[in-house]
Amino acid sequence: ILEDDLVDKLNPGDKVRITGTLKTFREERSGKFKNYIYVNHIEPLEQEFEELQLSEEDEEKIIELSKDPYIYEKIIKSTAPSIKGYRKVKEAIALQLFGGAAKQLEDETKLRGDIHILIVGDPGIGKSQILKYVSKLAPRSIYTSGKGTTGAGLTAAAVRDELGGWSLEAGALVLGDQGNVCVDELDKMRSEDRSALHEALEQQTVSIAKAGIMATLNSRCSVLAAANPKFGRFDRYKVLAEQIDLPAPIISRFDLIFVIEDKPTREGDSELADHILKIHKENTIQYEIEPELLRKYIAYARKTVNPRLTDEAITVLKEFYVSTRNNNPEEQSAVPITARQLEAIIRLAEASAKIKLKDTVDREDAQKAVDLQLSCLKEVGVDPETGEMDIEVLEGRPAKSERDKLQRVTEEIGNLEEEYAGSAPIDVLITNMNEKFGLSEEKVRSIVRNLKQKGVIYEPTTGYYKRLSSS
Repeated sequence: ILEDDLVDKLNPGDKVRITGTLKTFREERSGKFKNYIYVNHIEPLEQEFEELQLSEEDEEKIIELSKDPYIYEKIIKSTAPSIKGYRKVKEAIALQLFGGAAKQLEDETKLRGDIHILIVGDPGIGKSQILKYVSKLAPRSIYTSGKGTTGAGLTAAAVRDELGGWSLEAGALVLGDQGNVCVDELDKMRSEDRSALHEALEQQTVSIAKAGIMATLNSRCSVLAAANPKFGRFDRYKVLAEQIDLPAPIISRFDLIFVIEDKPTREGDSELADHILKIHKENTIQYEIEPELLRKYIAYARKTVNPRLTDEAITVLKEFYVSTRNNNPEEQSAVPITARQLEAIIRLAEASAKIKLKDTVDREDAQKAVDLQLSCLKEVGVDPETGEMDIEVLEGRPAKSERDKLQRVTEEIGNLEEEYAGSAPIDVLITNMNEKFGLSEEKVRSIVRNLKQKGVIYEPTTGYYKRLSSS
């Protein structure tokens, strides 16, 4: 029990040491005796990135390490060293651990500096292992698996306390404030629980209104999530959103999305087998940088370094954004990227500068961020049909080519309505679409089903279709 100036000193999820007097009271209804502590002092315990204790000797080691010309590569190699390969994924995770620079504008608008990463991949390639390693490396980190996680378990829950009142219990995203939250099997979560992620990923707060409690809790954390493809294995010729059981708004909030495929190759499999057998034989892993020192290095960088963009870096980022968006001269062409991707690249560039403990984001940092974002977009943001980058594909909405087909079928139904006394026969529609646009019967039937579900057309008599707007 806290009174006077101690009230509102704590948030759900804080770890503290309390000093006080142990007392007992008797419940009137049950007659049971219960214990409580009457608190007179609170000492915060949980070490955040910014609060990790660093000695002068540690600082000297860190500054010396930052002068190493190969520091960037060494940190990438020290990220999950027990797992072979996946350089791009490890680079992204290293950048996530350092994070971008969070900003608060004059009008109270907050711009997040935390980087969110989603890894989608075939089973058995070490996704969970990577998440476990990151949760151990980050000084403040939470690991949770989507299968047993509810919305309240991620955000906060209102619970009846011993005294009959209501209190808040913090979930993973609140407990991981100022650190990392690793969510394995994100696709296995129930759909109603996933909605809890929306606000936490973008606004970095968790709002709760339950049992008369209105509260907004901070969840300023980086989210590293892993998901499996719906049908077991990833299919290169299908859109990402069709293959993972996640809604578009959540997919679009991740800065980087990686697809890891398990493809057999003699050379790659031989190297992987050697690596696994060596670990089992020697029972040790070769580190480029010891985990404890790397932990302190990350904490020091997050605490002391707040890099600013230089004009050179701004030129690189602007050039990438403008040229990528306008690389297709056609009007009504697909939109390759949006401002959301530009903000993600800025965060990555700032994190790259933090790795070297620099105060400025230079051209090379901006270029590294652009390369990493481009490699992700080329993996998951390409329309399989046209081969062009399309942000709709990445964010789980129909691609430009797909929307064009829906439009053409709708227009053709309109033309046939005039010809066939108000409703279009399906067999004539299939023939016309095949002759005019080369669409197969299966594709036309699939589009017609889609249009019916969306309420654009309806079927007054079997085999005949009519547009809803013209009725």
